[in-house]
Amino acid sequence: MIVHAHTDLLRMLFTLRGSVVKRIAVRCLMVTLLAALIVLVERHYPAFFYPVSATPFTLLGLSLSIFMSFRNTACYDRWWEGRKAWGRMIIEVRSFVRESAVIDDSTQRARLLRSLCAFAHGLNARLRNEDDLHAATPWLPKDADISAHNVCDGILRDLGERCSRLASEGRISEFRYMTLEQRLVGLSEVQATCERIKGTPLPFPYTLLLHRTIYIFCLLLPFALAEPLGWLAPLFTTIVSYTFLGLDAIGNELEDPFGRDENDLPTDSLVRLLERDVLSALGEPLPPLLEPVEHVLS
Repeated sequence: MIVHAHTDLLRMLFTLRGSVVKRIAVRCLMVTLLAALIVLVERHYPAFFYPVSATPFTLLGLSLSIFMSFRNTACYDRWWEGRKAWGRMIIEVRSFVRESAVIDDSTQRARLLRSLCAFAHGLNARLRNEDDLHAATPWLPKDADISAHNVCDGILRDLGERCSRLASEGRISEFRYMTLEQRLVGLSEVQATCERIKGTPLPFPYTLLLHRTIYIFCLLLPFALAEPLGWLAPLFTTIVSYTFLGLDAIGNELEDPFGRDENDLPTDSLVRLLERDVLSALGEPLPPLLEPVEHVLS
């Protein structure tokens, strides 16, 4: 996620960090060159050039803007829902830490709390298509029997079984067991929410129709601008293509908020925050908070 301090206008205009310019530069350049070629033909070979009215492009541009607004709003909603899910994880973990204070066995409590860190690391890796078992292992006890099929769910099952065993042995009350179980249910819901976002992209026909329409619009626009604007047509074509192609690229990036793109959610930083909360409750040394690297918080 991009973390920028308040910058001046000049820096905001020319910064590339977090911008989609690098992803669409080649396409914008191709559209600009096409526009320049069309203007050249119109100026030197007017007999081969048929002027096109700008009216259809006005209507098409308006419709395209509305459609892109719908898609980008849907993509941002996915990004924001993912952030809310991770925010809920922080709430559930902190609540579990607080409610587990009644467990008199410090070793058993440490095992439970460190498993919460394992869950956060495992879910973070799972959402990024990485090895979730490898990410969770440093926080798991050596005798933990966690299935590699669904590491995060296995961790929650192990936590639930241990809390149930504490209740059956009379080491925590039935009420306290129920409250701890509710926290585990909340973490399970967080996992399901994140997996739903990760595994259910926007319907493909929406993306396909939008991509086709954007390219058709940008490739045909120079025909309408060549005659009235002359050599200014490539400039305005570039501005329009940058806007539409840029919005399309932003939507693609926000559709999956759990990756490692510059504008994705800073899940590494959130996991580190949970580590510090757990280790603080256990009285262990705290690792430093993750800081932005060149304005990017991972």
